[in-house]
Amino acid sequence: MPHRNAPLTETGRLRLARCVVEDGWPLRRAAERFQVSPTTAKRWADRYRTLGENGMSDLSSRPHRSPRRLPARTERRIVKVRVLRRWGPARIAYLLRLNPATVHRVLVRYRLARLAHLDRATARPVRRYERAAPGELVHVDTKKLGNIPHGGGHRVHGRAAGPSHTRVGYSYLHNAVDDHSRLAYSEILADERKETAAAFWARANAFFARAGITVQRVMTDNGACYKSHAWRDALAAEGITHKRTRPYRPQTNGKVERFNRTLLDEWAYARHYRSKQERRDAFPAWLHTYNHHRGHTALAGKPPASRVPNLTGQNTRPQVVDDGPPVPPACVGTVQVDHGGTCPAGVGHGQRGVLHRHHATPGQVGRVRVRHATRVVLDPRSRSRVKDTRCSSTPGSPPWRRRTPWSFRAGSHRAAR
Repeated sequence: MPHRNAPLTETGRLRLARCVVEDGWPLRRAAERFQVSPTTAKRWADRYRTLGENGMSDLSSRPHRSPRRLPARTERRIVKVRVLRRWGPARIAYLLRLNPATVHRVLVRYRLARLAHLDRATARPVRRYERAAPGELVHVDTKKLGNIPHGGGHRVHGRAAGPSHTRVGYSYLHNAVDDHSRLAYSEILADERKETAAAFWARANAFFARAGITVQRVMTDNGACYKSHAWRDALAAEGITHKRTRPYRPQTNGKVERFNRTLLDEWAYARHYRSKQERRDAFPAWLHTYNHHRGHTALAGKPPASRVPNLTGQNTRPQVVDDGPPVPPACVGTVQVDHGGTCPAGVGHGQRGVLHRHHATPGQVGRVRVRHATRVVLDPRSRSRVKDTRCSSTPGSPPWRRRTPWSFRAGSHRAAR
């Protein structure tokens, strides 16, 4: 490919050659016309006579002969040592008494994968896979984590000054990671028994369902809790297929294994904790950051939330709890709106809440403009308002005849037009 300041491209070379060969231009006149030397004009004209239009592209600059190239026998020895011993270029060069750069060129010439891209057990290239949609496969695993004694362990005080032979037990992290989106759900539990694992999956499945993900398959290792009848029944009740990895093959379940390593580096051992409760309190915030803000290499630097269709519940049809009487027609106009019920506990960011009807009574929420006979519904998650048109003069009318978004302000609320 010619550089940016080249006077001739492939099209320009073809025009120059045709002017000389077909139109009979002198070499000096053609060279002056295309602003090149007569030698260059003669070279492209001769190549056009020999190869035609195909000769206008650049040819390879590789020499026809390489007399100082390594013998084929030495190259085969380099490849053999690399495949059998899985050594790098420098170590192979020390063994065969060659230059490491020469060994590297041989490995590149034979297209041998880098050691970082090979499986350590089999020396074969790692096969990476990813499901096409969220929920097609969820990886589940547990991670055993030692508790921190009160006041801090050896990471705070050092092994010599820290408490010795203190048995504080272990905590067990139960993790579930979606294969496509890498959305993770994790809990810190006291053990890894079959009942605990089955109860964890029930909560994890509900978490994925709230995010709009329908789980189809679950992959685990061959742990005792995952081979139990309680785990089998928990998956069968939801119509989920259970898949296991091969024995001593954690690479198959690699996404959740990588999640385990990430949480150890970025949460468990990221800073010094004075107690296990302090570390537990920091876990929900880190998990939220992982799902909503932390960029993932396999997702082109985007967080898992970018691949989840309904993580914050914005696409969920609200569940309405009628806790107030219909608005009479006399309330048409500008009225005060009061909260007609209490929000359920635990409703927060990323969770699915229950919407409560609000009737037109004096209150402190703000002013709204009511057209016809309406009820106002407050969404406790997104703090957005919708208007439910139900005229009291028409009994039996459907509760969700028309929904109109309302703008939210701290001072007043007016219907969006």
